[in-house]
Amino acid sequence: MSEISPEELGEQLQTDENGLLVVDIRHEDEFDDWHVPGSVNVDVYDELADDPDKAKDALSGLPEEKEIITVCGAGIAAETAANVLREMDYTAATLEDGMNGWSRVHRHAAVSVDLDGTLVQVARPGKGCLSHVLVSDGEAAVFDPSHYLEEYEAILDEYDAELVGVFDTHAHADHVSGAAELADRHDVPYYLHPKDALAIDASPIDDEQTVSVGSLDIEVVHTPGHSEGSVSFDIEEGALITGDTLFHESVGRVELGVEAGIEDSNVEQNAATLYESLQRLQDRPDDALVLPAHDPGSPEPPVTATLGEVRERNEDLGRDREEFIQELASDIPDHPPNFERVKRTNVGQESVPADELAELELGPNNCAAE
Repeated sequence: MSEISPEELGEQLQTDENGLLVVDIRHEDEFDDWHVPGSVNVDVYDELADDPDKAKDALSGLPEEKEIITVCGAGIAAETAANVLREMDYTAATLEDGMNGWSRVHRHAAVSVDLDGTLVQVARPGKGCLSHVLVSDGEAAVFDPSHYLEEYEAILDEYDAELVGVFDTHAHADHVSGAAELADRHDVPYYLHPKDALAIDASPIDDEQTVSVGSLDIEVVHTPGHSEGSVSFDIEEGALITGDTLFHESVGRVELGVEAGIEDSNVEQNAATLYESLQRLQDRPDDALVLPAHDPGSPEPPVTATLGEVRERNEDLGRDREEFIQELASDIPDHPPNFERVKRTNVGQESVPADELAELELGPNNCAAE
């Protein structure tokens, strides 16, 4: 069997503009939800399961000069597709572990920001997730890490920095946080607002509290609405880490905690609360960089925009209070996969074995209001 690792595919997609063609053989609706950037969809999943020869007609139109990388959910059906393509004299390989494997790819890059230190953005293209590492005077803090902790350990080593704290902007609904485990590994505080730390051991943070990392001060701004314990972090008025409260072109959803059964509020109340939170963030300087926890599609770091730019691009920030509440409460997009279990895991109400984490969070993040 000829396979390519997700990490290798990611590198080749960044450097090879013409040599590879990623062919996703899943059903069209699955592809539309979530796929490798630049890939094409040839929906032959059922044909491959029934009689692989039946897939040849649909696959025959692929360009012969390309090396084909076949993709499915876990890599099994894609392996059959690659075998069929090789029978047709194509050069073909399979993405190892399929979209599950693609989900674990991480990339990082420094953010250009006016701070007395270094801010590194970590992107997870397969989930649309963004996390951040702040380094100042030999100390470091990590914000919203995934459970793939080796990615953050490598950055700490790269900058020869000592971890002094790990922060979550909120209890995520789309992916399992690695923050508590990373903090425990380094014997440093794990910071999470008490409203989201329902059954997990965390160092509490509250509005206007300041935490220092090296020579930099991080101000906690309580910005509930997406979740009751959502916070944003203002780093010296130069960077705003906004979690799922404020994205560059949208805002956070307001019903996930309610529907997961961990909030007593309702959708309309949460929308009103989020509106007020966003007004507080808009009081920050126009040139502050907005650094959310997600970016649609498959982000390549660094993904940044100033608060002034976000105001111009984000229609939700231009709505009045009544329109904002009506829009968010009435337009409910598809939920992140398994969001109830993911949310309960991140607030400490459920424990998921390590070997089940990847499958639990498999799929698109869907944490932004549409």
